[in-house]
Amino acid sequence: MTDRDGRRHLLGMADVDAADVERILDTAKSFEAVLDREVKKVPTLRGRTVMTLFFESSTRTSSSFELAAKRLSADTMSLKASGSSVDKGESLKDTVQTISAYGPDVVVIRHAGIGAPGLVTRWTDAHVINAGDGKHQHPTQCLLDLYTMREALGRLDGVQVAIVGDVLHSRVARSNIQGFRMMGAEVLLVGPKTLIPRGIEATGVRVSHDIRDIADADVVYVLRMQRERMAEGAAYVPTLQEYTARWGVTRARLRPTQLVMHPGPMNRGVEIATDVADAAQSLILRQVEAGLVTRMAVLYDLVTRPYREPAAAPVVAAVA
Repeated sequence: MTDRDGRRHLLGMADVDAADVERILDTAKSFEAVLDREVKKVPTLRGRTVMTLFFESSTRTSSSFELAAKRLSADTMSLKASGSSVDKGESLKDTVQTISAYGPDVVVIRHAGIGAPGLVTRWTDAHVINAGDGKHQHPTQCLLDLYTMREALGRLDGVQVAIVGDVLHSRVARSNIQGFRMMGAEVLLVGPKTLIPRGIEATGVRVSHDIRDIADADVVYVLRMQRERMAEGAAYVPTLQEYTARWGVTRARLRPTQLVMHPGPMNRGVEIATDVADAAQSLILRQVEAGLVTRMAVLYDLVTRPYREPAAAPVVAAVA
């Protein structure tokens, strides 16, 4: 999205179109060459400041954003709720206004509140990137997933993806449905009725409650059971053991040529079998690797293209 002052933000997949996605993925690809060098840094964002605010736990997203900023030579500062003034009751607004006094160029935020990153755009002059808000959106996860699939399959248009598991509580699923469909992929949602949002077929996806229907997919995308987002006392499945028996992704339920993805963290032995997670057909570690170059590309794109105009220079020149 672009706010009234012309700043561009990435709050959800609705903020980009197919051309934006292709440009970001191509930029990410160009950064792969940088990471193969002995000195894995470029001066692209030298003098810029990237601040990460994580009000929820994170390993992959927080570490990859911080490392991405450093690889681009930006100054970084990380703030986690635990141990900060948030523990003393400071509001999100006051926290954001405080760190904005340091003049950051980009604020990356993860928050349990749906829409929190949008509120942050009102309180800072920085570009804002949503690193996950509640069960709403996680756009950079979608972008790195698209990058991973394109690298593995050579295309996105016409790819058949089966997303399996807890779609109801998953911000990854919501972003991926939008992003995969935008890029021409066909999406099938598979899981118990209690974990598939009502009316989601209106987004252009198909729905099944039978795990056998993943058989035709090129990619099986496995979701974690989001127990921390489930209403206390609500029984979405009778037991985790029954969920595993009926919808767990096991080797017996896959073809050898099907690719497997998972956004992490995994509950091994629940939604995905260990031998599947570690198999040659698993792209899970490649997703982690893609997270770094994709987030480098997002930071580069927002900072160097503040308005929707043609880029001043191709990224290859910046990393040469």
